[in-house]
Amino acid sequence: MIGRLLTACLLMAICVTVHAAGLAAALENLRSFVARPMSFWRSTWLFVIVAIWIVLLHLVEISVWALAYFFDGAIGDVQTAFYFSAVTYTTTGYGDVLLPTDWRLAGGVEALTGILMCGWSTGFFFAIVIRLHEQRAAAKT
Repeated sequence: MIGRLLTACLLMAICVTVHAAGLAAALENLRSFVARPMSFWRSTWLFVIVAIWIVLLHLVEISVWALAYFFDGAIGDVQTAFYFSAVTYTTTGYGDVLLPTDWRLAGGVEALTGILMCGWSTGFFFAIVIRLHEQRAAAKT
């Protein structure tokens, strides 16, 4: 059980690293985009792009967990491992696929990781909204 928990912590650390690198890359690419005046459609397009990027980051993180479940033999096929990981990471939790007993605590860590990463993504979106609002307010004065 301790070994699985350590594995889960390593997988969580990988997810945090992926998320940090992905959001840092997004920030770097957004600097020039946000520097210019934003119309309604331009800001909407910005949010669409950011949403797609964030979903891709989450899919990479889900894949990390799924591949760990599959390669360790916790889940017998890749498709089911991805399905289980997506349902767990998003905390949907249908319960139609279960991990073996020695992996169940790791599943909980995946759910907590998903909550944290989704919260981080929400904060990132909020930061962009604040930045755009400040930019518009400054342009009016």
